[in-house]
Amino acid sequence: MKSDTQQFQSTLFERVLRSELLKTYQDAFRCATGLPLRFIDSAKGIDHLSEKTENGSPFCRELNLCSGPCNSCLEVNKRLNEEAAIKGPSSCHCFTGLASSAVPVSCDGAIIGMLRTGQVFHAVPTGEMFHNVSRTLARQGLSEDDLTKLKKAYFQTKVVEPERYQSMITLLGTFGQQLSKHAEQLATMCDGSEPVAVARARKFIEETLADPLPLPLVAQHAGLSESHFCRVFKEATGLTLTDYVNRRRIEWAKKELLKPEARVSEIAFQIGYQSLSQFNRSFSRFTGNSPTNFRREELGKLALQ
Repeated sequence: MKSDTQQFQSTLFERVLRSELLKTYQDAFRCATGLPLRFIDSAKGIDHLSEKTENGSPFCRELNLCSGPCNSCLEVNKRLNEEAAIKGPSSCHCFTGLASSAVPVSCDGAIIGMLRTGQVFHAVPTGEMFHNVSRTLARQGLSEDDLTKLKKAYFQTKVVEPERYQSMITLLGTFGQQLSKHAEQLATMCDGSEPVAVARARKFIEETLADPLPLPLVAQHAGLSESHFCRVFKEATGLTLTDYVNRRRIEWAKKELLKPEARVSEIAFQIGYQSLSQFNRSFSRFTGNSPTNFRREELGKLALQ
């Protein structure tokens, strides 16, 4: 059974996956670079390796058809996802010499997915390189017929110079930041397919966000009993009512904090918190930052534009 956090992240991943922003950038990235670009659920590990992807390496595709993902590939991709989750955009090479990269997409500090690209060489592959690769694959049980097919696919795989490839990853990192901000908006946005009662509750919350919003009051406006409302609202949004209200208030606070003249304490009361300490705790919980540091960092970015 999924925890509340896992359910929320799973729901949000699906919403990002269906978003027009992601689809538009995927098409543009694939067309401009000739590279694959996938958004994978980091919670599901590396199951995506066995799936076909546009612009993917013919060698990787052929290898999966022969034997499924090899153990070396699984281990490399697992480490790559783990490194990207900690350090941000990361790249690595597998035993075949192919480069792959991962860019994390997060919401309020929690990783919800990875943008994955690569499956390219940084230099033209040689016969000696494939000889070494084929010996490794033979030890894993691949037949001579398999290796013959793989050899042809190996030398058909795209070559991208290191400097050009790194420029592509830099662009992808910037998009990862944009997609993370989009994910935060999607976390509390109606997608048009939810129950009418949930839509009524969202509307009421938006109209009275600065006021106290106890469960009995919101459930009444939704037209449901408190217990029924809690279940339906959680199923539709992946969030409890309290977390949803706090997220909406923090999104509002982020906008207000970009106004240099507004005091943090004034913003706290303006958006519905009863004390500055309560606001600071909530802001830190959802952003991993304090309101003051957030303002300093964001205003600094704006000054550089």
